[in-house]
Amino acid sequence: MAINGRTALRLAAVAVGLAALGWNQLHKRTVTEPVDAAPVTAAAKRAAPVKPQAWQLGSLTLTPCELGQPNSGLSTAAWCAPFEVPENRDDPHSRRIKLRLAIIRSSAQVASKDMLVMLAGGPGQAATESWPGVATALQPLTAHRHVLLLDQRGTGGSNPLTCKAEGDNGDDQDDLEFHPDRLRAETAQCLKQLEGKADPRFYTTTIAVQDLEEVRRALGAPSFDLVGVSYGTRMAQQYAMRHPDAVRSLVLDGVVPNELILGQDFAPNLDDALKAQFAHCTADAACHKRFGDPYQTLYQLRDALRANPHKVSFRDPQTYQSVQRVLSEYSLASVVRMFAYSPLTAALLPLSIDAAAHGDVGPLLGQAKLLSGDLSDTMNGGMQSSVICSEDADLLTMRPQDAHTILGTRMVETLQAVCSVWPRGARPDDFHQPLKIDKPVLLFSGEYDPVTPPRYGDAVASNLPQSRHLVLKGQGHNVINAGCAPQIVKHFIEGLQPQALDVKCLDRLRATPMFIDFNGAAP
Repeated sequence: MAINGRTALRLAAVAVGLAALGWNQLHKRTVTEPVDAAPVTAAAKRAAPVKPQAWQLGSLTLTPCELGQPNSGLSTAAWCAPFEVPENRDDPHSRRIKLRLAIIRSSAQVASKDMLVMLAGGPGQAATESWPGVATALQPLTAHRHVLLLDQRGTGGSNPLTCKAEGDNGDDQDDLEFHPDRLRAETAQCLKQLEGKADPRFYTTTIAVQDLEEVRRALGAPSFDLVGVSYGTRMAQQYAMRHPDAVRSLVLDGVVPNELILGQDFAPNLDDALKAQFAHCTADAACHKRFGDPYQTLYQLRDALRANPHKVSFRDPQTYQSVQRVLSEYSLASVVRMFAYSPLTAALLPLSIDAAAHGDVGPLLGQAKLLSGDLSDTMNGGMQSSVICSEDADLLTMRPQDAHTILGTRMVETLQAVCSVWPRGARPDDFHQPLKIDKPVLLFSGEYDPVTPPRYGDAVASNLPQSRHLVLKGQGHNVINAGCAPQIVKHFIEGLQPQALDVKCLDRLRATPMFIDFNGAAP
């Protein structure tokens, strides 16, 4: 829901999977056609193989396409087919919406009968746009398997619930105080823009599961190897609950238990992650000497900003222009949360917090502007609202103990304000029941994940007899690309024996050393 800059950031910060955007590695597509500078003869032209213009898979006819990426000139070669579904599946006469369906085709002449399915995070990310972020982990498997990328309804190219941005009016009151009435008015304005295009009640996880099953049948009913990232792990579990016979295996990275109420634990989870990350600094002689206790400094800075929020100037890292912004306890919390997702940006936190405490906010707010820019371009806030308002918001409770954390209760208050206006779809009675399925499941967690901590993976794995949960040392949110994890995923999908996997290579992973200055960590 891109209403204005601050609202977009505030809502995007609610997203469970937003870390996947901050440091996605975009990989250039390898050109497989040979390039010859010599003149091409007519005979050679006649002998050149003709690329197929269509590919029949099940009842679908796919054609070559390129999947563009936000803020990038890169694209991914794929095969696409139009796919329409009813918006309201209970009404055969309802509006038809188009879903973006793409397949990364296997290089094998005869591919395996099972098919990989990449389920994106968020909620609000699109699979076709998120593919580069997991390509490192899944590309090796395309030697024998196709990969299905289906933009979940409301995201990417699947009737996105996007509202036109109205720009920044220069009023920084949102960073000083919480205005639920203003937020409700902005939400209502977004809904007005969606009139005639979409009914937000029908953009939930449950209905998206029905879309995915319809696609599977159209593809010839292959068995699915589901790979869920962050919110995508909820989608994977919900699909497996409804269609267990269609599932061959699951890989869950940054695990969201079915029982979890999205937004409820954000504040304590971030606090726990910060304590653990900053403990590396206090335990390191050079870092401790330079910064003392970063956790204490962070809270001192928070208290100072609570008493005296004020405008600050810093250099925009993209335009190099001097810009002003109100720095308050709320903007500080949002920035710190974004930094905590990745071990690379978390390593900058003690240095950036110390600089801000001494009046230099450039390192903190400059990096935050880059991260929030990525989020606003790849996270659909309208679809996110449809999911959370339908599936979680009515179960959120305000907990007094959270008020004293760095994140506080403002995120819960924001969700409750938005969802008091946003239409709610139906939620099955068993939606928040744990997944219990006798299928091979591999789960990944980062040791310092600030949003889906390892205990979530433990809880899900406890109900899955053929599962294995791997916690990667020193890592944050979304770890499927870290170290040798891609090789482990490959062996798991090929062999389906999680307990037999050799995972010793993961022992080499460590937390990124904390930066002492902008040249890096202490030698």
